[in-house]
Amino acid sequence: MMEKLPKIGLPILIGIVLFIIIIAKSAVTIGSGEAGVLYKTFGGGVVTDEPPLGEGFHIVAPWNKVYIYEVRRQEIFEKMKVLSSNGLDIQLDASAWYKPDEMNLGKLHQEIGENYLNRIILPTIRSAARSVVGRYTPEQLYSSKRDAIQKEIFEETKKIVDDQYIVLDEILVRDVTLPPTIKDAIERKLKQEQESLEYEFRLVTAEKEAERQIIEAEGKAQANKILSASLTDKILQDKGIEATNKLAESPNSKVVIIGSGESGMPIILGNQ
Repeated sequence: MMEKLPKIGLPILIGIVLFIIIIAKSAVTIGSGEAGVLYKTFGGGVVTDEPPLGEGFHIVAPWNKVYIYEVRRQEIFEKMKVLSSNGLDIQLDASAWYKPDEMNLGKLHQEIGENYLNRIILPTIRSAARSVVGRYTPEQLYSSKRDAIQKEIFEETKKIVDDQYIVLDEILVRDVTLPPTIKDAIERKLKQEQESLEYEFRLVTAEKEAERQIIEAEGKAQANKILSASLTDKILQDKGIEATNKLAESPNSKVVIIGSGESGMPIILGNQ
């Protein structure tokens, strides 16, 4: 009986070892932010009609394969040499935010493959950048049109990659570098334009100040004219009588000569 136990235990032990090996080869762990595309060797190849394998532990047949993709948003930086509308070399530094379309990951793997970044995204961005930048002059690229070219490159790139099972979130133009001589010429021109605008502003300000002073002088002249017209002889006499009464009430010694002034107004002489 004791002699038979090793003979019975050995096949079981071998079976357990084989089972462990099969399980090890069949086990697939999908990490955080990843998804897996299942390839069935004897079942039609890439599975495209089912969702990809999600995060976690999976058991697949050992003769099948799983291709793992990162499905989180990723960023790629790219430096490109492009031409402006007048044929000058422009260096464009840009970055793109992208990720694969997770629900169509099988189709992406089947039709394009794991290297979809270099096969689709980068060539499309370069082509769009050349097309868009070629519409603008260096002056426009340097100053006012950077946001516009960023938007146009994004729209032209997205229009293509959307049909390639890729999600493009944004394209950012980080820097536009012009040839040094062109950059210096543009800066001088912009400085001259700024100085011209400042000079025009000073002229307009001076003109408005002159207009204000003229209006103010005309207003004062009109007010004096109205005041002069209102000061009749009768009013002046009344004012003189009022002043005489106040002086007569004053304790200071004085001499009042009645009717000796112009228009019969009194003249007051005092010892002060």
